[in-house]
Amino acid sequence: MVKWFRKLGHDAYLITSTYHDNQEVFSEKDFNGKPYLYLEKDPYIGLPTIRVASYTATWPPRRIMFRDFVATLRKIVSDFGLNVLITHSTLWNGPEDVSKFVLWIRTGTILGADCQDIVFCHMSHYQPPDPQHYEPIERAYRISWNKLYFPLIFSVADLVLCVTPIEAMDMIMMGAKPEQIYVYPCGIDDDEFADFDKIDSKDFRKKYNIPEDVKLVSYLGTVEKRKNPLAVAKIARKLRHRKDVHFVIAGKPGDQWKDVLEEVKDLNNVTLTGELSHEDKIRLIKESYVNIIMSRMEALGLTQIEFMYGGVPVITSGVYGQKWVVRHGIDGYHVNGPEDIDTAAKYIEYLLDHPEERERLSKNARERAREFLLSRTTRQLLDKLQEVYEARRRTLQCLEAL
Repeated sequence: MVKWFRKLGHDAYLITSTYHDNQEVFSEKDFNGKPYLYLEKDPYIGLPTIRVASYTATWPPRRIMFRDFVATLRKIVSDFGLNVLITHSTLWNGPEDVSKFVLWIRTGTILGADCQDIVFCHMSHYQPPDPQHYEPIERAYRISWNKLYFPLIFSVADLVLCVTPIEAMDMIMMGAKPEQIYVYPCGIDDDEFADFDKIDSKDFRKKYNIPEDVKLVSYLGTVEKRKNPLAVAKIARKLRHRKDVHFVIAGKPGDQWKDVLEEVKDLNNVTLTGELSHEDKIRLIKESYVNIIMSRMEALGLTQIEFMYGGVPVITSGVYGQKWVVRHGIDGYHVNGPEDIDTAAKYIEYLLDHPEERERLSKNARERAREFLLSRTTRQLLDKLQEVYEARRRTLQCLEAL
């Protein structure tokens, strides 16, 4: 988002913690007594970044919190002349403290203080606290945070950014007003796919010893229980009699890696690649016949959009945001949840036996994915922010006239 705001001609900064990938990368001495650390090009992120002193909380556990953020934010807004603040995610104090800060300066403005007007947006990347996905204690943290802080955020935010209309309905059910909702699905970075057509994919099969005469059904994502690649391995077992299909399970090893290894150890129709480089990810997409995801929870499914951009239909468990991203029978197929091995196998076989159907889905998927390019979605968001900012300016003028 920050990158594309800047590419579209606006100053934008990532305000973040002193951690990167859960490792502390800046210490208090780096701040040299200042309330924040500004890096024109952060070495870990590569963007103009404002680092705020942080700590790892015990409630909710493992979450990274900002220290003294309201006071620090006041200084940041003043120094950089910010007029839009967008908070991301839940279960930390950023959205709560930004709500306090914005309400404070707006109240000050009404009372006659000279304060910088701010448009405030919150983007949760929300995932329901589903008992099938979260243990009771983790569910309790999430439910408690939602009940405590969503009412505060909704009372102040100009816009509630939702990645899908499904998330939007959940936000409304929890108290957001329909007029606050704006669907912003983020999307895929145009720059990352600018060389898509130029990358030659032919060496991918050779590199991973995959036969040339088989069609690839590909999973790409962390090998973790939430994303459920074990179900993909079970589908491969069910289709091991088919000599015209090969399964690729690609991604960083996670908490389901050992289970997947055990499931596929005697299968000749599965390749585990581990984590892929950007170039190999593109090669995999270009070589794939079908993408498959049997997740237990997906807020959106960015990887599915990437495959669709390459004209690859998607077979999905159809959970949460996947129901919206992948249109059943148009860009791919939904099965009946993350453990519906039989239906997923049937859809794969159907597409293997009916290449003309695969081509129809491919064309639709490619067209659908172009709606999710960041250049497009961020420009649309900028237009909406400008509209909100102008409305706020007119309201303030009316207040001053009174």
